[in-house]
Amino acid sequence: MGAVFDKVDSASAMTAMPDAPALGDAHACLKQVTQYFNQAGSKEKLHALGPIDLTLNRGEFFSVVGPSGCGKSTLLDVLAGLTTPTSGSAEFEGRPVKGVPDGVGVVFQDDASFPWLTVRDNIAFGLRWSGFDGPEVQRRIDYAIGFMGLKDFAKAYPSQLSGGMRQRVCIARTLVTQPRLILLDEPFGALDQQTRLLMGDELLRLWRETSATVLLITHSLDEAAMLSDRVGVMSARPGLFIDFVETGWERDRDSRVVSTPRFGEINARLWDKLRVESMKLMGTAHAH
Repeated sequence: MGAVFDKVDSASAMTAMPDAPALGDAHACLKQVTQYFNQAGSKEKLHALGPIDLTLNRGEFFSVVGPSGCGKSTLLDVLAGLTTPTSGSAEFEGRPVKGVPDGVGVVFQDDASFPWLTVRDNIAFGLRWSGFDGPEVQRRIDYAIGFMGLKDFAKAYPSQLSGGMRQRVCIARTLVTQPRLILLDEPFGALDQQTRLLMGDELLRLWRETSATVLLITHSLDEAAMLSDRVGVMSARPGLFIDFVETGWERDRDSRVVSTPRFGEINARLWDKLRVESMKLMGTAHAH
């Protein structure tokens, strides 16, 4: 498979810039979104994000990287309907986002499994309140358990699982709702590098087989470079998009791309942009 990825035209795959028009069918978008937050003990509001515009194309895998505190998670929360922006708007499938839209699934970094429930009951938790009849609930749960490789652990409790397995449970709980847009906020941040690569392969398989649109927030340049069709690089606060990188990977990809020259090129470009923004936070913006 590695030979396939080596054929990517490096020059043509890195031509997208922040003002480049989105390709394909727009599935979700942010329009001139700006976010300010109150600060304790201060009358001045913190300008956290924007104004930014972003279009997610239907079926693409899009990742966001940026320095700490640049508003990456805020961006995701706005798109998920968990936060109302100070100004601007979010849309999903042509409709304004107000509350978490039907068809959107969210997975966070923190272990969100319920320790008193088995794997099966954890996965079923949200679905049981969604109005589906018993047979449909069981069918979806069985599918998610099998798809995420949890069949042998269905009766286990979270305390009996590794960190990677617990995160599979959280992803499965989102999968049973059959989301058309999956939003992931540092889902593998607490895992070791080897487990992250393996979980990345599982995530790519989920993305291919469900045809969902995926937005991933990550601090890992390796993760973004490996998983994504496009990567958006954000500036230091207030967060703005300063670069978009199209990876050029074929859809049928996995973690073996990390051994290709192209992977190194993508990583180098991401770090070149991110290094400058990170130095701003450290007060060394003029360092070379």
